Formats: sequence, C-alpha cells, structure tokens
Amino acid sequence: MSSILATIVRHPDENLAKCTLEPLHLHKELSFFQFSASLKIEATDAIVLSVDAPLISEADAGRPLILLDGNWKHVPKLKSCLTGTPIYRSLPSVPTAYPRRNDEGLDPAEGLASVEALYLALKLLGHDDPSLLSHYYWREQFLKSVALFKI
Repeated sequence: MSSILATIVRHPDENLAKCTLEPLHLHKELSFFQFSASLKIEATDAIVLSVDAPLISEADAGRPLILLDGNWKHVPKLKSCLTGTPIYRSLPSVPTAYPRRNDEGLDPAEGLASVEALYLALKLLGHDDPSLLSHYYWREQFLKSVALFKI
C-alpha cells in the first residue's frame, strides 16, 4: 500500500497566500503537483471529488484520493490531466467554516475550502487526521460542523 494518502493537483492560478492547502505542502503523506498541459496522473480506481457524483462511502476505503485544487471554473481543465478511469465521488453536505466570497456564481453553495474537503474525504476513507487542519484558522468551527453532522 502506498504511503501517499492524497495527490493534490493545483491550478497555477491558485493564490498560495490564500490557499488552505499550502501549509501541508511538505506533509509526507500528500503529493502536490502543479497543473500543466503536459501533466498526466494515472487515476484508475482513485477517488476524485466531484459535486455531481455519488457520495463517498466506506466501500471506497483504501483507494487513493486525488484532489483537484482550484476554483470551480478550472475544474474541467484540471480533470484533463487524469488518465485511466477514476471513481468520482461527492462529499456529504457540511457547511464550510471558510468565509467565502463569490462574485461569479460558480461555486456551489455547499462548497468547502480545499483543506476542509481533503480532511473530510480522508476521514470518510478511514484516515481521520485532524492534524491536517492544524494550520487552518477556522479549524475548530469546521470540526464542530463535522461533529454536528455526525460524520
């Protein structure tokens, strides 16, 4: 079994000063890639989060996670680097703790900050590691939401 729990593909336009995943860049169980037209990631049987997919479940445990990190308008481009046949899954509805502002109307109302999505997906895949949120300013508020929703 691989020691990498999640692969994160980051869009180059992501503002690293605001990126909630940036403090995890050197985490030994996470692998970060910056998207480019030449990047190819084998995604067969990996879980890829998608808002229009079936919910992630215990049956998905043990599969690697690929997280596409960028705003919603960049998702189709980010998906283009995936090869093979990924398994698309969505997350249960949990309110974000991140104070969001969206002028373009492209974010789903229930969208999460990237670090929230990473934590929640890994928790549901059997890797509950609150230390992933240790640098996240809204950590306690988000963990309370997760507990409230009994996830």
